[in-house]
Amino acid sequence: MDFNIKTMAEYAMEGKSPEVLFWVGCAGSFDDRAKKITKAFCKILNKINVEFAVLGQEESCTGDPAKRAGNEFVFQMMAMTNIEVLNAYEVKKIVTACPHCFNTLKNEYPNLGGNYEVIHHTQFLRQLMNEGRLKIEGGSFKGRRITFHDPCYLGRANGEYEAPRELLEKLDAELIEMKRCKTNGLCCGAGGAQMFKEPEKGNKDINIERTEEALSFEPKVIATGCPFCNTMLTDGVKHFNKNTEVEVKDIVELLAEAEDL
Repeated sequence: MDFNIKTMAEYAMEGKSPEVLFWVGCAGSFDDRAKKITKAFCKILNKINVEFAVLGQEESCTGDPAKRAGNEFVFQMMAMTNIEVLNAYEVKKIVTACPHCFNTLKNEYPNLGGNYEVIHHTQFLRQLMNEGRLKIEGGSFKGRRITFHDPCYLGRANGEYEAPRELLEKLDAELIEMKRCKTNGLCCGAGGAQMFKEPEKGNKDINIERTEEALSFEPKVIATGCPFCNTMLTDGVKHFNKNTEVEVKDIVELLAEAEDL
């Protein structure tokens, strides 16, 4: 990165607070592929002069995988630790590129004393676009066929379907909807802590089923809004030996590419 990203601690030392806290999440921090999503999002925010901060070393897992796997005790321990940090900095608004973090921070943390405005990165970018702060010129994508896969924890769990599509429409691409989309969307196979275990025996892995559906529309890009979905669909594309023909990209990566960041 050719610019500095400040932490909440650094803002606190200056007696200031940023417009928004960027919750990076485990995938965005440690997974090499998801790090590219993190960097693309930060580059866009930096370009349009949004004051944002990260927790840095003070951020830990939201506890989502533990909760979905059934370990409520571990989840509450992790959540309480995070809430203590967030409340100490008097955080009001959080944005994250991970729908799992988004869902947990938004819907699970209030019961434990963590009350914040939590938004997904596609919602935040749409907000910035509507305010005129973010201008998207997507000429480089004109005519490219893109299909969008709805992340479960953004779509069916939280009812957000339009923000990612509104951003994609600004790219001047040909947006193709899969048959199973929006309220009828199909999971990538990683939700409910399934990301971290091998699948049970069956006729076909879910990510293969989903990727097969996406590829049937012959897209140039399968767009996602979740690092877990990104991993599962990338594996699916490789399974069909289509990885030289079809890209799996997060929406924010497409926007950064359009802006040549």
